[in-house]
Amino acid sequence: MASAADRSLHTDAAMTGSESNRRIEAVVFDVGETLINETRSWSEAAMAVGLPTFTVFGALGSLIQRGDDHRKLWDMLGVEAPPPPSPIETGDFYPDAIPALHAIRDAGYRIGIAGNQPTGVVDQLHSLALPVDFIASSAAWGVEKPSPEFFARVVRDAGVPAPCIAYVGDRIDNDVLPAALAGMFVVFIVRGPWGYVQQHWPAAAQAHLRIETLSCLVEALAERQSRGRGDPHGS
Repeated sequence: MASAADRSLHTDAAMTGSESNRRIEAVVFDVGETLINETRSWSEAAMAVGLPTFTVFGALGSLIQRGDDHRKLWDMLGVEAPPPPSPIETGDFYPDAIPALHAIRDAGYRIGIAGNQPTGVVDQLHSLALPVDFIASSAAWGVEKPSPEFFARVVRDAGVPAPCIAYVGDRIDNDVLPAALAGMFVVFIVRGPWGYVQQHWPAAAQAHLRIETLSCLVEALAERQSRGRGDPHGS
């Protein structure tokens, strides 16, 4: 029977010898469509601007396919931008997200959350008492992905070298490519509009691990480390 890692489209992109042998010590997650299902917030935005949800989602998909900034959406549709989304709630998390955070914590990894998010999201996530070591955002740091400075801040807050960090995200342009360039172990989760569209981009091959659920992440990381060091935790 195939392992969870095999079932989750496991792939290893090329890493240097020293990088491939580094033990993963920290796992850092993107927010939207990695941990959080954004369907509710996009649906609320469509309602706020008076457009059918299907219309908004279709236009968003068009922008993603072209590689354009999703913030052009409202100009594209000819409407005023909606107000900020309502606060994140526990029910907005994908069903596998919070259990995965606990499993990763139990496996002994440091955990971070860092994504392109507006002002207030860090406080909202802190209020949910998630089992993480740090939470950050582009608004808090004053720098956005895919800027190298964003990933330098991830390294700083994680407190371990870049090759010891697994960065998990759903976008090739904002997550996979810049995290790989920063020297991190990159996990591409194929879900959400960006994940499903961008999985076909040639650059998706830059991900070191491809998954469809966070439920398999601990096992997949352990298998990777076992192959590299003969021991899942490299001890």
